[in-house]
Amino acid sequence: MSMDILKIPKMEKREYDRIIDEGHVSRIAFRGMEFPYIAPFLYVFDGRYLYFLPTKYGRKIDYFRNNPSVSVEIEQYSQDLSTFRFVSLQGRLEEIRDPDLSRGIRARFVDMIRTRGLSPRVMSALGHSPDDPPEKILQEERNLVWKLVGVKDIVALKNG
Repeated sequence: MSMDILKIPKMEKREYDRIIDEGHVSRIAFRGMEFPYIAPFLYVFDGRYLYFLPTKYGRKIDYFRNNPSVSVEIEQYSQDLSTFRFVSLQGRLEEIRDPDLSRGIRARFVDMIRTRGLSPRVMSALGHSPDDPPEKILQEERNLVWKLVGVKDIVALKNG
């Protein structure tokens, strides 16, 4: 008896750009010491680049400094998994040091948190108290600003 393996269809660029644009949570895989290290990150997308606001502490900072090459994964699925889509991008993280550009990206995060109605608890993922308003991201630089650049490979698959 032969078993045919069903391959998941690939997405076109406009499809995976839409999934990236509609989402706000990703997972980033760093090259760890012995094992890969994967962590969730909020992100914003400007239509061309993904940006992240990591806290300035933790293993991720060491891994980033040792090797900025990462895989970023964004997924979209229904609760019963009857539909699922995911995008995986392999590239490098680059720290944004320009104060004006950094402030503009931070403002995008404030806007994303407000317009998507995210819980105040999301502020703890950015190094702030849940009691802090999102605008605190602009007032206190508790985060680095990373940009995904040099994307070498994009895998974007869907089940229908």
